[in-house]
Amino acid sequence: MSTTAELLKQASDLFPDEVVTSAHVRHFDLPFGAGRFALITLDNGLDHTKPTTFGPASLANLNAAIDQVEKEAAEGAIVGVGITGKPFIFAVGADLKGVELLKEHEHALAIGKGGHEVFKRLSKLAVPTFAYYNGAAMGGGVEVGLHCSYRTVSKAIPAFSLPEVFLGLVPGWGGCTLLPNLIGAEKAVSVIIENSLNQNRQLKGKQVFELGIADAIFEGADFLEQSLLWTAQVLKGDITVERPAIDRGEAWDQAVAKGRFIADGKVHGAAPAAYRALDIIAAAKNGDLQQGFDAEDQALADLIMGGELRAGIYAFNLVQKRGKRPAGAPDKNLARPVTKVGVVGAGLMASQLALLFLRRLEVPVVLTDIDQERVDKGVGYVHAEIDKLLGKGRINQDKANRLKALVTGVLDKAEGFADADFVIEAVFEEIGVKQQVFAEVEAVAPAHAILATNTSSLSVSEMASKLKHPERVVGFHFFNPVAVLPLLEIVRGEKTDDASLATAFAVAKKLKKTAVLVKDAPAFVVNRILTRFMGEIQNVIDEGTPVEIAEKAVEPLGLPMSPLVLLELVGPAIGLHVSETLHGAFPDRFKVSPNLKAVVEAGKRGFYVYDSGKPELDPEVAALLKQGDVVLTEEQVRARVLDAVAQEIGLMLDEGVVAEAQDIDLCLITGAGWPFHLGGITPYLDREGVSERVNGKKFLAPGVASVPA
Repeated sequence: MSTTAELLKQASDLFPDEVVTSAHVRHFDLPFGAGRFALITLDNGLDHTKPTTFGPASLANLNAAIDQVEKEAAEGAIVGVGITGKPFIFAVGADLKGVELLKEHEHALAIGKGGHEVFKRLSKLAVPTFAYYNGAAMGGGVEVGLHCSYRTVSKAIPAFSLPEVFLGLVPGWGGCTLLPNLIGAEKAVSVIIENSLNQNRQLKGKQVFELGIADAIFEGADFLEQSLLWTAQVLKGDITVERPAIDRGEAWDQAVAKGRFIADGKVHGAAPAAYRALDIIAAAKNGDLQQGFDAEDQALADLIMGGELRAGIYAFNLVQKRGKRPAGAPDKNLARPVTKVGVVGAGLMASQLALLFLRRLEVPVVLTDIDQERVDKGVGYVHAEIDKLLGKGRINQDKANRLKALVTGVLDKAEGFADADFVIEAVFEEIGVKQQVFAEVEAVAPAHAILATNTSSLSVSEMASKLKHPERVVGFHFFNPVAVLPLLEIVRGEKTDDASLATAFAVAKKLKKTAVLVKDAPAFVVNRILTRFMGEIQNVIDEGTPVEIAEKAVEPLGLPMSPLVLLELVGPAIGLHVSETLHGAFPDRFKVSPNLKAVVEAGKRGFYVYDSGKPELDPEVAALLKQGDVVLTEEQVRARVLDAVAQEIGLMLDEGVVAEAQDIDLCLITGAGWPFHLGGITPYLDREGVSERVNGKKFLAPGVASVPA
C-alpha cells in the first residue's frame, strides 16, 4: 500500500508543469488568552488573477504543513489550526491541466486518494480546525474546508461552488459525502447538482452562510481578524456552534430523487457525472464517511478516464482561453477608437443592441428608423431596461440618468450618424433593403466609420458590393437574446480591411462577447449547423416519422431544448427564411420543408400548445401536416441527424468557414447553448464514431477532447 507521500510523488512526476501552491504555517497568540494558534495560508505566489489550485506537489506541501501542526497539536503546543487563502482567493480546486495529462486509471485513482488522504488529516488532529473562506472557493477549495471542524465565510466572496458535475466530474475530495452530512441532502443536491447544471451557478458569501456551510459570516474588510476573534471565543467555550439535525429519513431519498429529475431534465442521461454524484449522496445517508470517500475515489477515476470529462475540460478551455484570444483576429493595435455608435432600426433586436452598446461602451448611441413612433418606441425600450437595472440595484440613480442621456433617436441619418465611429444595422433580412441602408449610411457617416451588419444568413460581401468603400463593412452577428448569449460571429467580407476587422474585435471585447472570426459563407456557423440539424428532423417528419419520435431521437445529445421548441424560440418564419437562403446556396443538402412553409403561412408560432403545462402537438398544426409513409425508429432518426451534422461541419472546415473544429464547438456552446459536457459537438461525433463513418477521419486529434493515446 503506497503512503500518501508516495502517491503524491508519483502524481507529481506525471505533471512537471504544475503551478505549485505553498502552505505557509505561522503561529500567534489568539485574543482573550485563548492560546497559541497555527494558521496555514494557501498561496501560489501569483496575484488574484491566477487562482490557487491543488496539483500533486501542492497537496504534498499541504501534507507537510499538516505534519508540522499535527506534531505541535499532539505536544499541546497549539490549541487550534486554521486554513485560509491569499487575498481574494481561498482555493479553486484541483489543477485541471494535470487531470488532462492522465492516461491510466490507477493514476487517476491516485489523484482522488491523494486529495482525500491529505484533507482527511485536518479532521483527525488533536485540536479543532477552522477554515476561513476569505475569497473565491471552488471544488477542492470548498472541500478542504469541509474536512475542518468549523468554517467562516467572507460576505465579499463573489464565487463559491462545487462545479465538478458541470465539467463531467464529481466533487471527489469529500464533497459528495461531507456536504449532505453537514447541511442535509436537499441543500447538498442543490449545490452539487442543480447549481452545476445551471451553467455552473455560483454562491455568494451570504448564501454559503444561510445554507449552513459556514458557521459564521464577517465583512470582507477585516474578515481574518473577525474570524480569529470568533475562533478564540469558540475555543474558550464562549460561543457554541449549533447545527440543525440532519433528516436521514424519507427527505434524504426525496432529495436524491429530485436530483435525478433535475439531471434528466438537463442531460437526459447523456452524461454520467450527475448520476454518479447522486449515487454517492444516496449512499452517504448512513453517515459512513470512509465508505463515501472510497466511492468518490472510484467515481473520480472512472470519470477522469471517460470522454465526458475530457470534453468538459475541452469546452472549459475553449470558453476561457480560445474565446479570449480569437483565432485569426488581426493585430489589436490596428483598431480605431469608438466614441459614438449608430443603430439603424429601432425594433426589438436593434433596441437590444442599443442597450448593450450603451451599457458596455458608455458612449452616445443614436437610433434611427422610418417613422417617429418607431424611434420613440426603441428609445423607450432602452429607458425602461435601464429603469429595471436601477430597480434591481444593479446601477445607481446617477448612472441611470447618465445612460439615459446618452441614448437618443432621430429620423435623419445625416443628423444621427455624421460623427459616429461605428454604425450597425438591424433591419429586415433582405439583401436589397440592407444594400439601400448601407448606401444611405455611407453617404453621411465619417470616412473612418465601421459599417456593421447583424445579418444572420446573408452575404456581407454582396451587401457591401455597391459601396464606394466596401473595405469598412463587417458582419457583426449577435444571437438572441443579445444580453444572454455570449457569441458574436464576426464576418470578414471579401473586401473588409484589417483595421475595420480589428476595430470590430476590439468592440466585441468591450461588449464582453466571445468573438469568433467567420468567413463570409451562407448562414455563417451556428445557423448553418442548426438549420442542417433542424432540417433533417423536419425531413424525417415530412417523410412520415411521428413528431414525438423525431423529437425524442435527439434527447441523448442532452440539448437545452428539443428541436421544435427551439424552432418556436427562433420563430418558424425566421427558420424558414434561413432554410430558403441555404437551399439557394446548397440545394442538394438543404430542403425547404413544405410542412414548415404551411405552418408559417397559417401564422402559427410553433408546433406545440401548452394547455396542460407540457408541450403537446397543436391539433391545428397536426391538421396541416402532410406526411409520407416512411416511419423511422429513434435510432435511425438520430443516425440520420448526426450524419448530416458531421457532413456539414466537414464541408465547412474544408471551405475554411472557421480556422479549426474548435471554433465550431466554441460557436455552438456560446451561441446555441450546446451542451458543455459534450464539448460542443465535434468531440461527441468523434466519440460516437460518426465523424469517421461520414468523413473518414475524426475532427480532433487524440488527447484534444479525449484521453491521450
